[in-house]
Amino acid sequence: MYPELRWHRVMTTSLDLSKGALFMEETTMLDLKHVTENIEDIIKKLNTRGGDFGYLRQVAAHQQDRKQVIQAVEARKAQRNEASKRIGELKRNKQDPTAILNEVANLGSEIKALDDKLARIEMTIDGLLATTPNLPHDSVPVGQDDTANKEIKKIGKPKTFNFPIKDHSELSEALGILDFERAAKITGSRFVVDIGLGARLERALIQFMMDLHSQEHGYTEMIPPFIVNEKSMFATGQFPKFREDAFPVGTPETQWFLNPTAEVPAINYYRDEIIDGDLLPISYVAFTTAFRSEAGSAGKDTRGILRQHQFNKVELIKFTKPEESYDELDRMLRHSEKVLQLLEIPYRVVILSTGDLGFAMAKTYDIEVWLPGQGMYREIGSISNAEDFQARRANIRFKRTRESKTEYVHTLNGSGLAIGRTMIAIIENYQNEDGTITVPKALVPYMKTETIK
Repeated sequence: MYPELRWHRVMTTSLDLSKGALFMEETTMLDLKHVTENIEDIIKKLNTRGGDFGYLRQVAAHQQDRKQVIQAVEARKAQRNEASKRIGELKRNKQDPTAILNEVANLGSEIKALDDKLARIEMTIDGLLATTPNLPHDSVPVGQDDTANKEIKKIGKPKTFNFPIKDHSELSEALGILDFERAAKITGSRFVVDIGLGARLERALIQFMMDLHSQEHGYTEMIPPFIVNEKSMFATGQFPKFREDAFPVGTPETQWFLNPTAEVPAINYYRDEIIDGDLLPISYVAFTTAFRSEAGSAGKDTRGILRQHQFNKVELIKFTKPEESYDELDRMLRHSEKVLQLLEIPYRVVILSTGDLGFAMAKTYDIEVWLPGQGMYREIGSISNAEDFQARRANIRFKRTRESKTEYVHTLNGSGLAIGRTMIAIIENYQNEDGTITVPKALVPYMKTETIK
């Protein structure tokens, strides 16, 4: 049924995030061995993200305790096994095993106590690692926030207008293509109703981007569920750290959440599976409606559709071998850029600094589009490499051959692009003095008109 999947499946990770912990048979998140063996270097590198990660020294200490408990458990189990052999021999020889039975009488309770102690130690380690972000790649500029982001290219020259510029909100409301007032009546603030050619523009952009990435760039199309479960949110790094940004749905028993981005369901497509290495890289272009509470952005960008609770998005997803992931990251960036190049909209590309990186990402490029209504570049898409960070949390591995050991894949995701922000860029960059909007040439076959009026 699934030709990509071969050989065998691996165990699932059991979550109990209400207790702030994970219960695993295998290390996830950051590589525990790497962390404990390079603890000071790890802390120093993570501190460039703008926090204090000195608490990870506790992980190294707990890991040492864990090893000692495991050794103690194994010693007692070996003692019990040896005693069982001796007891068997005595019984076969019709001899009294009472003395040996007395020797091992307490081993069962001792082993149980040690197992319980081991579970508590692992729970503590997992709780610390669950909220620890990914390590920045060495090529990422060091800085505390977005002011340290590094521009690497600028494409296209912003258009000079010989009339007063309007922003997308004013233009779209005058044209009757976006209705914010009635959306607020239906639902609340930060929602919009697309009307007429506004609805057609949104639909045209979705089709245009899906066609471009699937037919020209070779991605397989995907439309995943709009609702995801708790394991999926944990695997990609949304939980437990950003739980307040999620929209819960369903019942406490189901623990479902509205999808915050196609990255979540698409990455989890291979959760707890081993992929045939010959099939890598695997590339998907996914369309979803995304939902975000924007809990940390109160009062920001409230005008128009720049920051909505619900928005449509075309997302690029890749699963790669570790040695290929950064070549694929650069390729994915070119694919995202192609959207704006075909729409003939000015943009620039920046590398995010360590302090501006997303939780799960090792390196991120932002594409920022020129918005005349704001007189500045604003983010329209991010293209990121999580390396093996999400794969460890989601337990996604591959085999180079049937005989080789399993390895974690690298996961990448990128906007291909955000539909609402692309609409903003078109409306503002293609505005005319009479209030109409010229349709970009690349969209005319989809829009069936050259002008929005």
